[in-house]
Amino acid sequence: MDNRTLGQSIRSRGSADVTESHREWTAGHDNGTGYHWPNKMGRMLLLALEDVLGTNGVNAVLNLAKLRHRVNNYPINNLELQFDFGELSKIMQALEDVYGPRSGRSLAIRAGRAGFKYGLRDFGSLLGLADLAFRLLPLSMKLRVGLNAMGDTFNNFTDQRVRVEEKVGHFVYSIDRCPVCWSRRSDRPCCYAATGLLQEMLTWISNGKGFDIQEVACIATGDSACTFVIDKRPLGQGPTEGLRDGI
Repeated sequence: MDNRTLGQSIRSRGSADVTESHREWTAGHDNGTGYHWPNKMGRMLLLALEDVLGTNGVNAVLNLAKLRHRVNNYPINNLELQFDFGELSKIMQALEDVYGPRSGRSLAIRAGRAGFKYGLRDFGSLLGLADLAFRLLPLSMKLRVGLNAMGDTFNNFTDQRVRVEEKVGHFVYSIDRCPVCWSRRSDRPCCYAATGLLQEMLTWISNGKGFDIQEVACIATGDSACTFVIDKRPLGQGPTEGLRDGI
Protein backbone atom coordinates (compact mmCIF):
# COMPACT_ATOMS: atom_id res chain seq x y z
CA MET A 1 0.00 0.00 0.00
CA ASP A 2 1.53 3.34 -1.04
CA ASN A 3 1.40 6.47 1.10
CA ARG A 4 -1.50 7.99 -0.87
CA THR A 5 -3.71 4.90 -0.42
CA LEU A 6 -2.66 4.56 3.20
CA GLY A 7 -3.51 8.21 3.78
CA GLN A 8 -7.00 7.75 2.34
CA SER A 9 -7.55 4.81 4.69
CA ILE A 10 -6.36 6.80 7.71
CA ARG A 11 -8.51 9.80 6.76
CA SER A 12 -11.58 7.55 6.38
CA ARG A 13 -11.12 6.06 9.84
CA GLY A 14 -10.37 9.46 11.38
CA SER A 15 -13.43 11.19 9.93
CA ALA A 16 -15.72 8.53 11.37
CA ASP A 17 -14.21 8.78 14.83
CA VAL A 18 -14.50 12.30 16.21
CA THR A 19 -12.04 12.26 19.10
CA GLU A 20 -11.22 14.67 21.89
CA SER A 21 -8.75 16.58 19.75
CA HIS A 22 -11.42 17.26 17.11
CA ARG A 23 -13.99 18.38 19.71
CA GLU A 24 -11.39 20.73 21.21
CA TRP A 25 -10.51 22.07 17.80
CA THR A 26 -12.16 25.49 17.95
CA ALA A 27 -12.07 25.96 21.72
CA GLY A 28 -10.24 28.97 23.09
CA HIS A 29 -9.25 30.57 19.79
CA ASP A 30 -9.37 34.15 21.09
CA ASN A 31 -8.46 33.42 24.70
CA GLY A 32 -6.04 30.85 26.06
CA THR A 33 -6.56 27.32 24.79
CA GLY A 34 -5.64 25.71 28.11
CA TYR A 35 -2.86 23.73 26.39
CA HIS A 36 0.77 24.73 26.29
CA TRP A 37 4.33 24.07 25.28
CA PRO A 38 6.99 24.94 27.85
CA ASN A 39 8.52 28.39 27.45
CA LYS A 40 11.74 26.74 26.33
CA MET A 41 10.07 25.21 23.26
CA GLY A 42 8.30 28.43 22.38
CA ARG A 43 11.66 30.16 22.52
CA MET A 44 13.18 27.46 20.28
CA LEU A 45 10.43 28.01 17.72
CA LEU A 46 11.03 31.75 17.54
CA LEU A 47 14.81 31.32 17.39
CA ALA A 48 14.37 28.83 14.54
CA LEU A 49 12.11 31.28 12.72
CA GLU A 50 14.74 33.96 13.25
CA ASP A 51 17.35 31.67 11.65
CA VAL A 52 15.11 31.41 8.59
CA LEU A 53 13.45 34.84 8.38
CA GLY A 54 15.77 37.17 10.25
CA THR A 55 14.66 39.40 13.11
CA ASN A 56 12.60 41.74 10.93
CA GLY A 57 10.78 38.82 9.34
CA VAL A 58 9.89 37.32 12.72
CA ASN A 59 8.66 40.71 13.93
CA ALA A 60 6.42 41.05 10.87
CA VAL A 61 4.93 37.61 11.49
CA LEU A 62 4.37 38.32 15.19
CA ASN A 63 2.71 41.64 14.44
CA LEU A 64 0.34 40.10 11.90
CA ALA A 65 -0.42 37.28 14.33
CA LYS A 66 -1.41 39.93 16.92
CA LEU A 67 1.37 38.72 19.20
CA ARG A 68 3.13 42.06 19.57
CA HIS A 69 4.01 41.22 23.16
CA ARG A 70 6.44 38.63 21.73
CA VAL A 71 8.36 41.11 19.56
CA ASN A 72 11.91 41.21 20.98
CA ASN A 73 10.47 39.45 24.01
CA TYR A 74 10.79 35.71 23.46
CA PRO A 75 9.68 33.26 26.17
CA ILE A 76 12.20 32.68 28.93
CA ASN A 77 14.34 29.55 28.81
CA ASN A 78 12.51 27.32 31.28
CA LEU A 79 10.09 24.40 31.32
CA GLU A 80 7.06 26.26 32.68
CA LEU A 81 4.00 25.43 30.56
CA GLN A 82 3.18 28.97 29.45
CA PHE A 83 3.52 29.08 25.63
CA ASP A 84 -0.08 28.66 24.50
CA PHE A 85 -1.02 26.43 21.56
CA GLY A 86 -2.98 29.36 20.16
CA GLU A 87 0.19 31.43 19.85
CA LEU A 88 1.99 28.73 17.89
CA SER A 89 -0.94 28.22 15.55
CA LYS A 90 -1.34 31.96 14.92
CA ILE A 91 2.37 32.21 14.08
CA MET A 92 2.06 29.40 11.54
CA GLN A 93 -1.00 31.03 9.94
CA ALA A 94 0.67 34.45 9.86
CA LEU A 95 3.73 32.94 8.19
CA GLU A 96 1.55 31.93 5.23
CA ASP A 97 -0.29 35.27 5.29
CA VAL A 98 2.94 37.30 5.15
CA TYR A 99 4.82 35.25 2.56
CA GLY A 100 1.97 33.58 0.67
CA PRO A 101 0.80 29.96 0.96
CA ARG A 102 3.56 28.34 -1.09
CA SER A 103 6.48 30.29 0.36
CA GLY A 104 4.93 30.14 3.82
CA ARG A 105 4.78 26.35 3.66
CA SER A 106 8.41 26.15 2.57
CA LEU A 107 9.51 28.52 5.32
CA ALA A 108 7.57 26.57 7.95
CA ILE A 109 9.34 23.37 6.90
CA ARG A 110 12.70 25.16 7.06
CA ALA A 111 11.85 26.53 10.50
CA GLY A 112 10.91 23.05 11.69
CA ARG A 113 14.23 21.74 10.44
CA ALA A 114 16.11 24.62 12.06
CA GLY A 115 14.31 23.98 15.34
CA PHE A 116 15.71 20.47 15.62
CA LYS A 117 19.19 21.71 16.53
CA TYR A 118 17.75 23.59 19.49
CA GLY A 119 15.75 20.57 20.58
CA LEU A 120 18.79 18.32 20.30
CA ARG A 121 20.84 20.75 22.36
CA ASP A 122 18.33 20.98 25.20
CA PHE A 123 16.61 17.58 25.15
CA GLY A 124 18.97 15.20 23.32
CA SER A 125 20.99 14.20 26.37
CA LEU A 126 17.84 13.50 28.39
CA LEU A 127 16.71 10.95 25.81
CA GLY A 128 20.09 9.47 24.95
CA LEU A 129 20.06 10.60 21.31
CA ALA A 130 23.46 12.23 21.68
CA ASP A 131 25.06 9.10 23.16
CA LEU A 132 27.64 7.17 21.16
CA ALA A 133 25.72 3.96 21.85
CA PHE A 134 22.70 5.38 20.02
CA ARG A 135 24.78 6.55 17.07
CA LEU A 136 26.13 3.00 16.62
CA LEU A 137 22.71 1.32 16.42
CA PRO A 138 21.49 -0.16 13.11
CA LEU A 139 19.45 2.31 11.06
CA SER A 140 16.11 0.56 11.58
CA MET A 141 16.57 0.65 15.34
CA LYS A 142 17.68 4.29 15.28
CA LEU A 143 14.51 5.23 13.41
CA ARG A 144 12.36 3.39 15.93
CA VAL A 145 14.15 4.80 18.96
CA GLY A 146 14.38 8.31 17.52
CA LEU A 147 10.70 8.63 16.62
CA ASN A 148 9.59 7.27 19.98
CA ALA A 149 12.03 9.57 21.77
CA MET A 150 10.58 12.57 19.94
CA GLY A 151 7.06 11.48 20.83
CA ASP A 152 8.07 10.95 24.46
CA THR A 153 9.58 14.44 24.58
CA PHE A 154 6.31 16.06 23.57
CA ASN A 155 4.21 13.75 25.76
CA ASN A 156 6.36 14.34 28.84
CA PHE A 157 7.16 18.05 28.54
CA THR A 158 4.12 19.53 26.74
CA ASP A 159 0.34 19.24 26.44
CA GLN A 160 0.80 17.91 22.90
CA ARG A 161 -0.09 14.23 22.52
CA VAL A 162 1.80 11.94 20.16
CA ARG A 163 1.50 8.27 19.18
CA VAL A 164 4.05 6.28 17.17
CA GLU A 165 3.12 3.01 15.47
CA GLU A 166 5.44 0.75 13.51
CA LYS A 167 4.02 -0.95 10.42
CA VAL A 168 5.53 -3.05 7.66
CA GLY A 169 7.65 -0.65 5.62
CA HIS A 170 6.70 2.54 7.45
CA PHE A 171 6.02 4.33 10.71
CA VAL A 172 2.83 6.23 11.55
CA TYR A 173 3.46 9.33 13.69
CA SER A 174 0.18 10.82 14.95
CA ILE A 175 -0.42 14.05 16.87
CA ASP A 176 -3.76 13.80 18.66
CA ARG A 177 -3.59 17.29 20.17
CA CYS A 178 -1.72 19.47 17.71
CA PRO A 179 -0.58 23.05 18.38
CA VAL A 180 0.65 23.65 14.83
CA CYS A 181 -2.85 23.74 13.32
CA TRP A 182 -4.87 24.57 16.44
CA SER A 183 -8.17 26.28 15.50
CA ARG A 184 -7.17 26.47 11.85
CA ARG A 185 -9.22 25.32 8.87
CA SER A 186 -7.53 24.14 5.72
CA ASP A 187 -8.33 22.23 2.55
CA ARG A 188 -5.07 20.32 2.91
CA PRO A 189 -2.83 19.10 5.76
CA CYS A 190 -0.92 22.14 7.03
CA CYS A 191 1.46 21.05 9.81
CA TYR A 192 4.56 21.92 7.80
CA ALA A 193 6.70 22.84 10.80
CA ALA A 194 6.11 19.36 12.23
CA THR A 195 7.08 17.85 8.87
CA GLY A 196 10.33 19.83 8.90
CA LEU A 197 11.14 18.78 12.45
CA LEU A 198 10.65 15.12 11.55
CA GLN A 199 12.70 15.51 8.37
CA GLU A 200 15.68 16.99 10.20
CA MET A 201 15.55 14.49 13.04
CA LEU A 202 15.59 11.56 10.61
CA THR A 203 18.36 13.14 8.54
CA TRP A 204 20.45 13.62 11.66
CA ILE A 205 20.04 10.11 13.05
CA SER A 206 20.70 8.52 9.63
CA ASN A 207 23.89 10.52 8.94
CA GLY A 208 22.43 12.61 6.14
CA LYS A 209 19.84 10.38 4.50
CA GLY A 210 16.41 11.65 3.45
CA PHE A 211 13.07 9.91 4.01
CA ASP A 212 9.66 10.26 2.43
CA ILE A 213 7.37 11.89 5.00
CA GLN A 214 3.76 12.63 4.09
CA GLU A 215 1.14 14.25 6.30
CA VAL A 216 -1.86 12.20 5.24
CA ALA A 217 -4.45 13.50 7.73
CA CYS A 218 -4.84 16.77 9.63
CA ILE A 219 -7.16 18.09 12.33
CA ALA A 220 -7.42 21.35 10.35
CA THR A 221 -9.14 19.44 7.53
CA GLY A 222 -11.56 17.70 9.91
CA ASP A 223 -9.58 14.57 10.73
CA SER A 224 -9.22 13.26 14.26
CA ALA A 225 -5.41 13.54 14.32
CA CYS A 226 -2.51 14.99 12.38
CA THR A 227 -0.95 11.86 10.92
CA PHE A 228 2.40 11.44 9.20
CA VAL A 229 3.46 8.35 7.27
CA ILE A 230 7.23 7.85 7.25
CA ASP A 231 8.86 5.34 4.93
CA LYS A 232 11.50 3.21 6.63
CA ARG A 233 13.66 3.04 3.53
CA PRO A 234 15.79 6.12 2.77
CA LEU A 235 15.08 7.99 -0.45
CA GLY A 236 16.97 6.59 -3.41
CA GLN A 237 17.54 3.21 -1.80
CA GLY A 238 16.76 0.18 -3.95
CA PRO A 239 14.13 -2.43 -3.01
CA THR A 240 16.66 -4.94 -1.65
CA GLU A 241 18.96 -2.49 0.11
CA GLY A 242 18.82 -2.07 3.86
CA LEU A 243 17.33 -5.50 4.51
CA ARG A 244 20.19 -6.35 6.87
CA ASP A 245 18.89 -3.56 9.09
CA GLY A 246 15.41 -5.08 9.14
CA ILE A 247 13.83 -2.18 7.25
